[in-house]
Amino acid sequence: WFSTGNMTNTRASHTASVLSNGKVLVTGGIGNASFFLNSAELYDPSTSTWTTTSSMTNGRYFHTASVLSNGKLLVTGGFNSNSGALNGAELYDSSTSTWTT
Repeated sequence: WFSTGNMTNTRASHTASVLSNGKVLVTGGIGNASFFLNSAELYDPSTSTWTTTSSMTNGRYFHTASVLSNGKLLVTGGFNSNSGALNGAELYDSSTSTWTT
C-alpha cells in the first residue's frame, strides 16, 4: 500500500468507478457534519493525482454508479436529506466533464 494523496472532500457512502480512460471517478457521498455531497473527483492512476470535476445536480449517498458501453457513467438513486430516497439519474460524460439529467 502507498498513499495517493487526499481527495478534496472527506466522503462516506460514495461510489468509485473506473472509467474507460482508466481514471477513477468518485461521486457523492456524505461529507463532514452529515452534508450530502454533489461533488465528483477524478483519480488518475498514471500520475497518482486527484482533480475535481463538475458536480452532479443533486447531492446523494448510497447511490449506484455504472459505466455504460459508450463510456459514460450513469449515477442512479440514493438518498439525500431533502427528498429521502431519490428516483433521479445523472449521466457523466468524461470527454466533456459534464453531467446531464
